[in-house]
Amino acid sequence: MDDGAQDEPIEVTAHASLADIAAEDWDACACPEAASGGRPIDPFTTHRFLSALEESGSVGPGTGWEPRHLVARAGGRVIAVAPLYAKGHSQGEYIFDHNWAHAYERAGGRYYPKFQIAVPFTPATGRRLLVRPGEELRGRAALVQGAVQLAADNGLSSVHVTFCTEEEAAAGEKMGLMRRVTEQFHWQNRGYADFDAFLADLSSRKRKTIRKERRQANEFGGEIEMLTGDAIRPGHWDAFWRFYQDTGARKWGRPYLTRAFFDLAQERLRDDILLVMARREGGHVAGAMNLIGRDTLFGRYWGCVEHHPCLHFEACYYRAIDFAIAEGLSRVEAGAQGEHKLARGYLPCEVHSLHWIADPGFADAVARYLEAERRAVTQDIEVLTAYGPFRKADVEEPE
Repeated sequence: MDDGAQDEPIEVTAHASLADIAAEDWDACACPEAASGGRPIDPFTTHRFLSALEESGSVGPGTGWEPRHLVARAGGRVIAVAPLYAKGHSQGEYIFDHNWAHAYERAGGRYYPKFQIAVPFTPATGRRLLVRPGEELRGRAALVQGAVQLAADNGLSSVHVTFCTEEEAAAGEKMGLMRRVTEQFHWQNRGYADFDAFLADLSSRKRKTIRKERRQANEFGGEIEMLTGDAIRPGHWDAFWRFYQDTGARKWGRPYLTRAFFDLAQERLRDDILLVMARREGGHVAGAMNLIGRDTLFGRYWGCVEHHPCLHFEACYYRAIDFAIAEGLSRVEAGAQGEHKLARGYLPCEVHSLHWIADPGFADAVARYLEAERRAVTQDIEVLTAYGPFRKADVEEPE
């Protein structure tokens, strides 16, 4: 790109629907690596995924997630986009700020609505400030400045960028945003040839435990299928909807996604999806849904209508590892929370977000809190990693 193009004025606009933005313009920023075929790095920020949320009514009026997507143009050309939502609550975010909201409102402030640059209901790391290649510096700056200005103009309390990449977090911090560090548990592929090679990296006790869990899970009286692409049929979503409703009712009070989302997933997203479905006596009794990125498998939803020992661990964690090894993926992200994942080979990792708060006094208090939280998270990760399931260096253990 020539230097003259960099001097062009940039216009940032907000849009109440992704339908207002051409898919080719959005995806040129969200997943340029997929332009010539192949998978996007992050399937969640693609036009097809985010538009499925809107068209299904999973986000939009009445949900507390009101789209205000940002588009930055230079010389009439889209150079950057961001999935921005006006939030009426803090549900479905997984980078929790409920305490901030309560403190601000106790002090007489109005925390909601706020702005959230995020993928709704999706605690998966990926780019959030989406820019065309070569436009990283001015594209990110335009999106951040646009979001902050829009929040200020409308009297909103704050802007939050959640589950961004570490690179984006560092860039945002330089732009004056507050950086937050939390943690999740991810599995890392160390070039394993198969699941047994992964087990060989673990302590003897953990190997035995996992083998026992896998044996128990696969003795539930049926079979487990791993399905993607055209192997996924509409009937699979009928079963999975029952599982999802059960989990949603227990965890959130009501499911975030509508039934229509899964119909759109069948139509547009099935090549991005891995379903792990447990079938017994002619019907499906449990299942896990994953999204497939270029280098990462993202575990998203689990549910069941029958409870069987260790079937959750098998469907969500061990089959995900099987798939990642077979497909040469580097990582499995298994979703939010869960120290129980540690014993199954998922180690603690830093997760990043960015925050802007309009009120200077409250922003100062939050900044102090984030500094203390970051120290605590760093210490927690060190301790948990030390207690992880992997063999200690230079120690041979018998079976």
